[in-house]
Amino acid sequence: MTADRSLVHIAIYAAMIGALGLLPPFSLPMLGGVPITAQTLGVMLAGTMLGPGRGALAVLLFLFVVALGMPLLAGGRGGLGVFAGPSVGFLVGWPIGAFVCGLMMRAMRAASTFTAALVSAFVGGILVMYAFGIPGLSLMTDLTLGQAAFGVLIYLPGDTLKVFATAVIVRAVERGRPDAVLTRQ
Repeated sequence: MTADRSLVHIAIYAAMIGALGLLPPFSLPMLGGVPITAQTLGVMLAGTMLGPGRGALAVLLFLFVVALGMPLLAGGRGGLGVFAGPSVGFLVGWPIGAFVCGLMMRAMRAASTFTAALVSAFVGGILVMYAFGIPGLSLMTDLTLGQAAFGVLIYLPGDTLKVFATAVIVRAVERGRPDAVLTRQ
Protein backbone atom coordinates (compact mmCIF):
# COMPACT_ATOMS: atom_id res chain seq x y z
CA MET A 1 0.00 0.00 0.00
CA THR A 2 1.30 3.44 -0.84
CA ALA A 3 2.03 6.04 1.79
CA ASP A 4 -0.64 8.29 0.30
CA ARG A 5 -3.31 5.63 0.71
CA SER A 6 -2.20 4.98 4.28
CA LEU A 7 -2.49 8.68 5.10
CA VAL A 8 -5.97 8.80 3.59
CA HIS A 9 -7.09 5.78 5.64
CA ILE A 10 -5.66 7.31 8.82
CA ALA A 11 -7.41 10.64 8.14
CA ILE A 12 -10.73 8.96 7.32
CA TYR A 13 -10.77 6.98 10.56
CA ALA A 14 -9.71 10.02 12.60
CA ALA A 15 -12.62 11.91 11.01
CA MET A 16 -14.97 9.00 11.75
CA ILE A 17 -14.02 9.10 15.44
CA GLY A 18 -14.77 12.82 15.39
CA ALA A 19 -18.10 12.27 13.63
CA LEU A 20 -19.12 9.71 16.25
CA GLY A 21 -18.60 12.50 18.80
CA LEU A 22 -21.61 14.27 17.29
CA LEU A 23 -23.87 11.70 18.89
CA PRO A 24 -24.97 13.10 22.25
CA PRO A 25 -22.99 11.76 25.21
CA PHE A 26 -24.53 10.49 28.39
CA SER A 27 -22.60 11.87 31.36
CA LEU A 28 -22.36 10.14 34.70
CA PRO A 29 -21.85 12.63 37.53
CA MET A 30 -20.84 9.89 39.97
CA LEU A 31 -17.72 9.12 37.92
CA GLY A 32 -16.45 12.68 37.63
CA GLY A 33 -18.50 13.28 34.49
CA VAL A 34 -16.79 10.66 32.28
CA PRO A 35 -19.35 10.39 29.44
CA ILE A 36 -20.67 7.34 27.67
CA THR A 37 -19.95 8.01 23.99
CA ALA A 38 -19.99 6.28 20.61
CA GLN A 39 -16.39 7.31 19.93
CA THR A 40 -14.89 4.12 21.33
CA LEU A 41 -16.66 2.33 18.47
CA GLY A 42 -14.48 4.38 16.11
CA VAL A 43 -11.37 3.42 18.05
CA MET A 44 -12.28 -0.28 17.81
CA LEU A 45 -13.00 0.03 14.10
CA ALA A 46 -9.74 1.88 13.43
CA GLY A 47 -7.72 -0.92 14.96
CA THR A 48 -9.66 -3.85 13.54
CA MET A 49 -9.88 -2.38 10.04
CA LEU A 50 -6.55 -0.59 9.62
CA GLY A 51 -4.22 -2.71 11.72
CA PRO A 52 -2.05 -1.81 14.69
CA GLY A 53 0.09 0.99 13.25
CA ARG A 54 -2.45 2.81 11.09
CA GLY A 55 -5.22 2.30 13.66
CA ALA A 56 -3.15 3.81 16.47
CA LEU A 57 -2.03 6.66 14.19
CA ALA A 58 -5.66 7.45 13.30
CA VAL A 59 -6.51 7.75 17.00
CA LEU A 60 -3.36 9.79 17.72
CA LEU A 61 -4.24 12.16 14.87
CA PHE A 62 -7.72 12.58 16.32
CA LEU A 63 -6.34 13.25 19.81
CA PHE A 64 -3.80 15.72 18.40
CA VAL A 65 -6.57 17.71 16.72
CA VAL A 66 -8.56 17.62 19.98
CA ALA A 67 -5.50 18.85 21.90
CA LEU A 68 -5.22 21.75 19.44
CA GLY A 69 -8.66 22.84 20.62
CA MET A 70 -11.09 21.34 18.14
CA PRO A 71 -14.27 20.42 20.04
CA LEU A 72 -14.48 16.90 18.60
CA LEU A 73 -14.99 14.88 21.76
CA ALA A 74 -18.58 14.00 22.59
CA GLY A 75 -20.38 16.98 24.05
CA GLY A 76 -18.21 19.44 22.10
CA ARG A 77 -15.15 19.11 24.30
CA GLY A 78 -11.65 19.85 23.11
CA GLY A 79 -8.39 21.50 24.11
CA LEU A 80 -5.67 20.48 26.49
CA GLY A 81 -8.05 20.62 29.45
CA VAL A 82 -9.65 17.30 28.49
CA PHE A 83 -6.31 15.65 29.22
CA ALA A 84 -6.48 16.90 32.80
CA GLY A 85 -9.95 15.53 33.48
CA PRO A 86 -11.34 12.25 34.75
CA SER A 87 -11.49 10.68 31.28
CA VAL A 88 -7.75 11.16 30.61
CA GLY A 89 -6.96 7.49 31.23
CA PHE A 90 -9.50 6.42 28.63
CA LEU A 91 -8.13 8.93 26.13
CA VAL A 92 -4.58 7.69 26.72
CA GLY A 93 -5.83 4.13 26.31
CA TRP A 94 -7.54 4.81 22.97
CA PRO A 95 -4.48 4.57 20.70
CA ILE A 96 -3.13 1.62 22.66
CA GLY A 97 -6.52 -0.09 22.43
CA ALA A 98 -6.61 0.48 18.65
CA PHE A 99 -3.07 -0.91 18.39
CA VAL A 100 -4.04 -4.06 20.32
CA CYS A 101 -7.21 -4.48 18.24
CA GLY A 102 -5.07 -4.45 15.11
CA LEU A 103 -2.49 -6.85 16.52
CA MET A 104 -5.15 -9.31 17.54
CA MET A 105 -6.91 -9.14 14.16
CA ARG A 106 -3.64 -10.00 12.46
CA ALA A 107 -2.87 -12.77 14.94
CA MET A 108 -6.31 -14.29 14.38
CA ARG A 109 -6.18 -14.47 10.57
CA ALA A 110 -7.17 -18.14 10.65
CA ALA A 111 -10.40 -17.34 12.54
CA SER A 112 -13.52 -16.02 10.86
CA THR A 113 -13.58 -12.26 10.43
CA PHE A 114 -16.54 -11.92 12.78
CA THR A 115 -14.84 -13.93 15.54
CA ALA A 116 -11.50 -12.18 15.09
CA ALA A 117 -13.13 -8.74 15.19
CA LEU A 118 -15.26 -9.69 18.20
CA VAL A 119 -12.30 -10.93 20.25
CA SER A 120 -10.01 -8.11 19.06
CA ALA A 121 -12.53 -5.38 19.89
CA PHE A 122 -13.20 -6.92 23.30
CA VAL A 123 -9.54 -7.17 24.26
CA GLY A 124 -8.39 -3.86 22.76
CA GLY A 125 -11.62 -1.92 23.14
CA ILE A 126 -12.61 -2.98 26.63
CA LEU A 127 -9.79 -4.69 28.53
CA VAL A 128 -6.99 -2.39 27.35
CA MET A 129 -9.01 0.83 27.51
CA TYR A 130 -10.30 -0.02 30.98
CA ALA A 131 -6.74 -0.85 32.08
CA PHE A 132 -5.86 2.78 31.37
CA GLY A 133 -9.22 4.36 32.14
CA ILE A 134 -9.64 3.00 35.65
CA PRO A 135 -6.30 4.27 37.01
CA GLY A 136 -6.83 7.60 35.22
CA LEU A 137 -10.26 7.97 36.76
CA SER A 138 -8.90 7.11 40.19
CA LEU A 139 -6.01 9.55 39.81
CA MET A 140 -8.19 12.46 38.70
CA THR A 141 -11.01 11.94 41.20
CA ASP A 142 -11.21 10.99 44.86
CA LEU A 143 -12.08 7.38 43.99
CA THR A 144 -9.90 4.45 44.99
CA LEU A 145 -8.88 2.01 42.25
CA GLY A 146 -11.52 -0.41 43.51
CA GLN A 147 -14.24 2.23 43.48
CA ALA A 148 -13.23 3.36 39.98
CA ALA A 149 -13.20 -0.26 38.74
CA PHE A 150 -16.64 -0.87 40.22
CA GLY A 151 -17.91 2.43 38.83
CA VAL A 152 -16.87 1.73 35.24
CA LEU A 153 -18.99 -1.43 35.22
CA ILE A 154 -21.81 0.88 34.13
CA TYR A 155 -19.99 1.30 30.80
CA LEU A 156 -19.75 -2.45 30.16
CA PRO A 157 -23.18 -3.02 28.53
CA GLY A 158 -22.68 -0.17 26.04
CA ASP A 159 -19.10 -1.16 25.32
CA THR A 160 -20.20 -4.75 24.77
CA LEU A 161 -22.73 -3.52 22.20
CA LYS A 162 -19.91 -1.57 20.50
CA VAL A 163 -17.80 -4.75 20.39
CA PHE A 164 -20.63 -6.61 18.63
CA ALA A 165 -21.24 -3.64 16.32
CA THR A 166 -17.55 -3.64 15.41
CA ALA A 167 -17.65 -7.35 14.53
CA VAL A 168 -20.80 -6.92 12.43
CA ILE A 169 -19.40 -3.88 10.59
CA VAL A 170 -16.01 -5.46 9.89
CA ARG A 171 -17.66 -8.63 8.58
CA ALA A 172 -20.05 -6.62 6.38
CA VAL A 173 -17.25 -4.48 4.99
CA GLU A 174 -15.16 -7.54 4.24
CA ARG A 175 -18.04 -9.15 2.34
CA GLY A 176 -18.56 -6.05 0.20
CA ARG A 177 -15.00 -4.79 -0.05
CA PRO A 178 -12.45 -7.34 1.17
CA ASP A 179 -9.53 -5.03 0.37
CA ALA A 180 -10.89 -2.44 2.84
CA VAL A 181 -10.15 -4.66 5.84
CA LEU A 182 -6.41 -4.13 5.89
CA THR A 183 -5.85 -6.49 8.83
CA ARG A 184 -7.05 -9.47 6.74
CA GLN A 185 -4.62 -8.93 3.84
